[in-house]
Amino acid sequence: MPTTAVLHSEWLKIRTMRSLAAALIAVFAATAGITILVNALTGADAAGRTGDDPLFAAFFGLIFGQIAANAFGTPAVSSEYANGALRISLAAVPDRTRFHAAEAAVVGALTLLVGVATGFVTFLGGQAFLGERALGLGDPGAVRACVGSGTYLALMALFAAGLTAVLRSGTAVLSVLVPFVLIVSFVVGDVAAGVAEYLPDQAGQLVVRQDSGGIGPWTGLVVTAAWAAAALPAGWSAVRRRDA
Repeated sequence: MPTTAVLHSEWLKIRTMRSLAAALIAVFAATAGITILVNALTGADAAGRTGDDPLFAAFFGLIFGQIAANAFGTPAVSSEYANGALRISLAAVPDRTRFHAAEAAVVGALTLLVGVATGFVTFLGGQAFLGERALGLGDPGAVRACVGSGTYLALMALFAAGLTAVLRSGTAVLSVLVPFVLIVSFVVGDVAAGVAEYLPDQAGQLVVRQDSGGIGPWTGLVVTAAWAAAALPAGWSAVRRRDA
């Protein structure tokens, strides 16, 4: 089967599985929806919600969006391990390397497209309620944060997809990742801030800070990319070696 056909089949899988389509929509709804709703309810007071960094406050919903991104990347892979679906997929695409690469490419591309659009809607929609305290796209770091937040969401989806290929269980992956991004990384940050900068979520979120300090916004995104780059080959190895 040609590579384009493999990519198309992965796209069809995501488009036709309601849970996957819903998870992708949730990336937008959680990030943009929560940010806009909170800003609409609190008005100019929202600008000071996260201390002295109004840019970070502009992406308040990103912490929820990253969970939705994980919840998209995980079932995009784990659905193959239900009811013998992987055997059917490998019968159509015997080349396991190409199969895994196509899965990752479609997951990453779709999350990136939705993520970048979400980043701009989150920023512009949320700032519309802040009056004189609103930021604009011309402010330092604003465009970088809009594009970077979408890239970060895509990397988190790929990180989850790679781990799922290793563990073959979406439940197991989410039971690790959700508490990690909501609790563990914050605890580590309080105890050892220097270490926390190299965790996948804390590093990637530096891209939406005006004063990222430490390793910097783009380096932080590279750190998150390195986590995803480690998870995906590990997933490829698992797919290549294990029985369907």
